Amino acid sequence: MYVIGIDVGGTFTDFVVARKGQPPRYFKTASTPNDPSEGLMTGLNEAASAHDLSLSDFLASADMIIHGSTVATNTLVERKGAKVGLITTDGFRDLLEMREGLKEDRYNLRMTPVVPLVPRYLRAEVPERVKADGKVKVALDEDALNKALDGLKDEGVEALAVCFLFSYLNSDHEDRVGEIIQDKFPGMYTSLSSQVIPQIKEFDRLSTTVINSYVGPVLGRYLESLQERLTSYSQAGDFLIMQSNGGVAPIEDSSRLAVRSILSGPAGGVSGAAAYGRLSSSANIIAFDMGGTSTDISLIENGEPHMSTEKFEAGWKISVPMIDIHTMGAGGGSIASVGLGGIMQVGPESAGAVPGPASYGKGGGLPTVTDANLALGYLDPGNFLGGNAKLDRSLAEKAVAGHVAQPLGLSMIEAAEGISTVVSTSISEGVRLMSVQRGVDPRRFTMMAFGGAAGLQAGKVARQLQVEKVIIPAAAAVLSAHGMLSTDLKYDYSRSYPAALLGIDLDAVKGIVSGMESEGRDKLLGQGVPESDIEVTVSADMRYLDQIYEVNVPLPSLAQDPAACLDQWAANFHNRYQELYSYSQSEQEIRLVTLRATVVGRLPKLDPPPLDTGNTGPPKEKSRRDIYLGGWVEAPVYEIGDLSPGSSITGPAILESDFTTVLVEARDSVTIDAYGGIELQVSLESGPDTAAATDRPDPVTLAVVEHRLESIALEMTEVMLRTAMSQILNSSRDFSTAILDADCQLVAQGEGIPVHVSALPVAGAAVRDYFGDTIAEGDLFILNDPYFGGSHLPDITIIRPVFDQGRLLFYAVNRAHHSDVGGGTHGGYNPRATEIYQEGIRIPPLKLYDRGVPREDVLQMLSANVRQPENFLGDLNAQIGSVMIAAQRIGELLESYGADRLLATVEEILAATERQVRQFISEWPDGVYYGESLVDDDGFDSKLIPIRAKVTISGDSMTIDLGESSKQVKGFINSAYANTRSLAHAAIMYIAPADLAKNEGSMRPVEILAPKGLIVNANPPAPVCMSTNHCAEEIVEAIFKALSQAVPKEVNAGFSRRLRYAITGKDPRTGRQFIWHFFLARGGGGATYGYDGWPGVGEINVAGGIRSPSIEVTEERFPFFIRRHELRPNSGGSGAWRGGLGGICDLVYEGEGPALLNTAGDGIVVPPFGLFGGEDGLPHDYKIISNGTERPLGSKETEVVVNPGDHVYCLSSGGGGYGDPAERSPEADEWDRRNGYVG
Repeated sequence: MYVIGIDVGGTFTDFVVARKGQPPRYFKTASTPNDPSEGLMTGLNEAASAHDLSLSDFLASADMIIHGSTVATNTLVERKGAKVGLITTDGFRDLLEMREGLKEDRYNLRMTPVVPLVPRYLRAEVPERVKADGKVKVALDEDALNKALDGLKDEGVEALAVCFLFSYLNSDHEDRVGEIIQDKFPGMYTSLSSQVIPQIKEFDRLSTTVINSYVGPVLGRYLESLQERLTSYSQAGDFLIMQSNGGVAPIEDSSRLAVRSILSGPAGGVSGAAAYGRLSSSANIIAFDMGGTSTDISLIENGEPHMSTEKFEAGWKISVPMIDIHTMGAGGGSIASVGLGGIMQVGPESAGAVPGPASYGKGGGLPTVTDANLALGYLDPGNFLGGNAKLDRSLAEKAVAGHVAQPLGLSMIEAAEGISTVVSTSISEGVRLMSVQRGVDPRRFTMMAFGGAAGLQAGKVARQLQVEKVIIPAAAAVLSAHGMLSTDLKYDYSRSYPAALLGIDLDAVKGIVSGMESEGRDKLLGQGVPESDIEVTVSADMRYLDQIYEVNVPLPSLAQDPAACLDQWAANFHNRYQELYSYSQSEQEIRLVTLRATVVGRLPKLDPPPLDTGNTGPPKEKSRRDIYLGGWVEAPVYEIGDLSPGSSITGPAILESDFTTVLVEARDSVTIDAYGGIELQVSLESGPDTAAATDRPDPVTLAVVEHRLESIALEMTEVMLRTAMSQILNSSRDFSTAILDADCQLVAQGEGIPVHVSALPVAGAAVRDYFGDTIAEGDLFILNDPYFGGSHLPDITIIRPVFDQGRLLFYAVNRAHHSDVGGGTHGGYNPRATEIYQEGIRIPPLKLYDRGVPREDVLQMLSANVRQPENFLGDLNAQIGSVMIAAQRIGELLESYGADRLLATVEEILAATERQVRQFISEWPDGVYYGESLVDDDGFDSKLIPIRAKVTISGDSMTIDLGESSKQVKGFINSAYANTRSLAHAAIMYIAPADLAKNEGSMRPVEILAPKGLIVNANPPAPVCMSTNHCAEEIVEAIFKALSQAVPKEVNAGFSRRLRYAITGKDPRTGRQFIWHFFLARGGGGATYGYDGWPGVGEINVAGGIRSPSIEVTEERFPFFIRRHELRPNSGGSGAWRGGLGGICDLVYEGEGPALLNTAGDGIVVPPFGLFGGEDGLPHDYKIISNGTERPLGSKETEVVVNPGDHVYCLSSGGGGYGDPAERSPEADEWDRRNGYVG
């Protein structure tokens, strides 16, 4: 009897056929994207013929077929899913489109907004509401529901999705909706969020549920049709579908929960790597799957793949448990190019299968990784893809020479080697970043390389990661299909149960866990799995009280003594947190968020038998050919299938088969294992780069170092996100990370917000100038003083110097907005302040660590001056952790290159960016251009305060002169120079090409003039707390207006201005004081030529960098009831391209006694401006409604009393329009009206 694994990929469909006691057999056939079942049936016919059987006899002999498919993925990515109708809680239908304010690229303002999977006209709201305690606040209105369902049916929807707030706690309303839907429309494909993913965070649940209904009908039809075809050929065994969690499930379950199959193909590969790891006694594995278009990276620890519940696919979040797979745009078909600054780039653009690499000869003239490897001699041009394709080496060499070598002044072969090195670096940095997220050291892992392109890059990637051993399985080319034969039936369950661990109701926990376990057991028993083959693991997602991101930890035995159970549970959490982030906070309250159970039904395994040792003599060469490894060498070529277990080969050499090629470099060696796999031992001998420091760094080194520096800055971001305590940091992401050189030039930045980044060099210079030669290794500095390089007092900067052999070479920097820094009022924004002393604690450059030893006196002094010292110190620890990891990584970079070589390379990277900026400025028309923007007021007597920019373009440079702006004012909208510098830089970066590196080189061609005593460079002690928004946004606006006269198609109309409020009060549920910052109802973005503005993206100075918090998490943590959070129709300015819509938020305060509210912002008087005939967006409209009486809120008020039951009602601005509204396309205008965006 046979077991068959089938993986349908984009280019090939792979088959593995296994029988007990026999080696598996592998087959490949061309995929048929229009109907994947055609290629599948063709392959089954070929497999049957290879076994001398008819297809009917072959399938009748199959005990089990396991199928992994890209159908669900392609349906989502290609947007070919069902027409879905969505039912939500009244007031929340737009959460899907608002996407938490997310905009993937902060600096790219010319992006098409992500189109929701369910358009607004198919999103229906129904009166109902459950509160954060699970109790019903508003009963389900069934009449309204029936009316909504009838309307959706009339629109022709093919599937429905239902997502109500807090349905994970109380699913009664969703259950009733499901019943009514089936009564009215029997058989309608319906997804209830409480069944798809019953856990906290409404956007996660909503997005996942909508995806399920979007792809489910398509996947279901495909699977049902395929099963019918197989059954017609006598297939009677089990037919199972690979799931994203690494398990399998029957067709019925796979169709009902289709979202769980989105990553079924890649999950098969990781399962195969884990299974082969068990055979080869490798428990810790980096799974490296490199194909034609992309590379998938996963980590397997102690034999089990790491799992994730956070994955974005095609712009939408998927939160069901799945194998944690990091996909990178680095494959064999990735295109190599040279940026305007002269730095080599590889990917993420791909040549695809058509036209493909230049060497395919199908019309593609751009060089790819495959072309480079062919030019280097690594590939056999006559036997590519099993002989299905022949490669033309001359075309490859021509493409590499013309598009990479010549622009960089390299020989063709140097350029080809550089392409191979750069793509390997990109992949290794992806592994490093994933390792940081998971708290593991890749050096203690074995790499498992598979997929068509991995064998050529695996040694290079491993060497960069200091991984000594690489395994290329015998089934490397079909490992995804092979891995499916090593899987089990697997069901994941989750139930959110937010509660403090101390005093938790253990009986309730036991009931939830028991219910999940019973559901899984019953399902498996019903499928014929013996009780003895069922395994259950239970775990919990937990966090410290004020954090957002959870850590998954195993549950202790719930049968033990309650006190012992809680002690062990807390210890499990603290220990896991320590493993991930190198510290824990044992004094912090621990919160349970979600309980999880995984129920597995073990399936019979057909592990391949060991191969016969065969020929024990030296391996026989198939041929020899010249390959390039820093110079041409003649290397032996071996046929992998001819090598016997135990065979050993020392590099340089090439091992190849029909679909796998392995490069063995000099000093590396390979051994064939017992199953025909290749074990590559990687030589880690290396030292600092020996090239002379005076030599100009080569283009390959430039690209590699740039990648690594950017990766280090991103690692800082990841550490910060996972460990920060305050919602403003871990949810809203109001922080930035960067690396400076010893001269305090910006070298690299992480995923920060634009308002911060170019101010960080000024902060570094303040530390350098103040402490000078006394700066020592192990020191750590802190500052927030705007007159010493800070932005405003809530933004605290941590700076870690990095030394090498006693030389100060770099600084790692983290700037983060703290929720409170003392001062005259809570939250850091004091509209009544007339001096900086009234805004909070002012920290000039101070030494926080002295030669590695924390200065407890300084920490105590700081924490004693803020309202929430526990949160303050927790956030400070997160900042410190992020710069510590950066210092460690920079040290590794110094070890690789040596100090002088690295410094020279960094300077050349900055020079390359400078050249790129000068290039695009030189293409702009010379001239002097003027722009003006107005601030509403300063909170006192000054009104309509002007910010004026005179921009002079001359050749390849420009001057931004802000000298005609208002004098400094009494209120807190003044700006210090560092902040002004950052905003002027951001304005140019918004207009620049999106892929431009954001570093000091990009500012060199731009001179910024901001005379002292003006609002844009105030003298102390002027208050400046609001300056990161106002006059920050107006600085950008004035520059945009000026440049609109020179480059009209490159600038945007006005974005919504920021109008925030902070509220402090007492939570009656905990007795704790709280401070909460409003980040909901984000304003709309300005339109630009060719693009509508983004809805809910926020203000221009952050441009999507700050996220909206979860409604459910907010209500669970703070005493609020949010009645609605939705888009504000008609708020975007009309134009040929419409401004993005603002938002509406209606929040009810439910605290103990009165709360105090401060506002801080602008944009009530001056609206977001339109450009070139586009209309202005609507201004903000904020108010408090108390007992039916409305009280307008000004933009700069302090200590406004909010009583329990009062509403804070906010309507935020929409963005400005671009171009004459009469020129808007009729189709766009109709779409706006149909969806209620206008009208």
